[in-house]
Amino acid sequence: MDAHRTDDRIVVVGAGLAGLFTALKLAPLPVTVISPAPFGEGASSLWAQAGIAAALAEGDTPEDHAADTVRAGAGIVDEAVALLMAREARQRIEDLLRYGVPFDKDLEGRLALGHEAAHRTSRILHVKGDTAGRAIMGAITEAARATPSISVLEGYTARDLIVRNGRVQGIALAPADRDPDKQGLLLPARAVVLATGGAGQIYAITTNPKEARGEGVAIAARAGAVIADAEFVQFHPTAIDIGRDPAPLATEALRGEGALLINSRGERFMRAVHEDAELGPRDVVARAVYREVMGGRGAFLDCRPLGPALIEEFPTVAATCLSAGIDPTREPIPVAPAAHYHMGGILTDAQGRSTVDGLWACGEVTSTGAHGANRLASNSLLEAVVFGARVAADIVAAIPPLPSRNFSAAATEDASVRHDAEAEQTLRRTMSAEVGVIRDAGSLSKALATIVTLERENDGDPQLANMLTTAKLVTAAALARKESRGAQFRSDYPASDEFQAKRSFLTLRKAEEIAREAAGVSSPPQLRVVSQG
Repeated sequence: MDAHRTDDRIVVVGAGLAGLFTALKLAPLPVTVISPAPFGEGASSLWAQAGIAAALAEGDTPEDHAADTVRAGAGIVDEAVALLMAREARQRIEDLLRYGVPFDKDLEGRLALGHEAAHRTSRILHVKGDTAGRAIMGAITEAARATPSISVLEGYTARDLIVRNGRVQGIALAPADRDPDKQGLLLPARAVVLATGGAGQIYAITTNPKEARGEGVAIAARAGAVIADAEFVQFHPTAIDIGRDPAPLATEALRGEGALLINSRGERFMRAVHEDAELGPRDVVARAVYREVMGGRGAFLDCRPLGPALIEEFPTVAATCLSAGIDPTREPIPVAPAAHYHMGGILTDAQGRSTVDGLWACGEVTSTGAHGANRLASNSLLEAVVFGARVAADIVAAIPPLPSRNFSAAATEDASVRHDAEAEQTLRRTMSAEVGVIRDAGSLSKALATIVTLERENDGDPQLANMLTTAKLVTAAALARKESRGAQFRSDYPASDEFQAKRSFLTLRKAEEIAREAAGVSSPPQLRVVSQG
């Protein structure tokens, strides 16, 4: 595409499910999609194994689905948002079917619905057991390729938003692969939609791809956007513990089909932890697995009850295990918790509008209020398509004005800017050790001190600056919430406090105040990213 002819376009940053679904729904308005990886690769949506939740079964209702979402969210789900998401699920599933998604069907040709943790009935649509994300993305990518109004700019990542007169009017991009032959770009836009995905890569152990560095949260916060519920990071309890980065995932659907969690002694430890045992809420299961691992007993997912059918029904998990020398039909799979999904993010309303004029967002980068403190299994893909459609409808209705006439695309960040890989690893190790499954004031303060130090020592590294900003927001919010709720577990405040049963809202300025106080410093670091114009 001609990256210099975008002044009349809407720019969607991110080529995962949320971004591409938004672009499709914006047609025939001209849209430029920014993809850091080759188009069709690198999105967290590709990695989704479980499926997408929708109340389609006889006797199931959107109200029941919303009630399960609220119950899993530990008291802070926006009930109206959960209900509208559940009610719009059927229409979005019909969209996906029209785009060619081959959801599993039963022998009578009806959509097959599976059962997952914290759902009180079967309402999960799968594709070949554990390939839903890849199948959905394959269909959506092909639909986007066939849509004339959608152009794709590959190999670029977001660095900063361009804000003029209080309105987002464009975005600064940098080469994603640090190619010295590429320069950064400033792209003007009628509207910017951030669909940049999650932030798992700020942790050392994560199921997220390398592109999920939390840059969307960082650049939105720097532009003045409010960040909500940043402390709530969901740790998937059953990442396959074979030393890979990212950690492969053993889908929750395995437990829905009868797989058991055991320790090295062969004990089913979840029965003593929660009434639903292996199908308890993710935060509860993750902490139980974490305690077994830290206690030296180890944690294993025993899939032997599924028998040889495992290989055919869950081919991704089977192939991963076999590649590591593990036969999941004959031996338990070693597992450990890994950063998996960020419930927090850019605060948006039901139309996907952020608190900054001209900036919309959808998908994991947002906090819509649908997930609360603990996301219900398989609601993430649903949220992506429901709010992607809503963002598109809102932009179509609004028809945002053209950016300033004197705003032209221009070179910005030099691709040769040095990135300190060791500092990035220090951040990731710190977040896993101090802001992980179990936290306390001491660990959180230690993490903030490290973040502030890294900011001071690495001024001028834009990629690291964005990772540090998002890490700071997560950690500051976790320190401010002096209770345990959902995915946030404070060992120094192990109980929930009914007076704190509300969402958290944080600006970058407030997070910096919390960080400076925790780190014992009097002035903020001065990080240079790019000019906002």
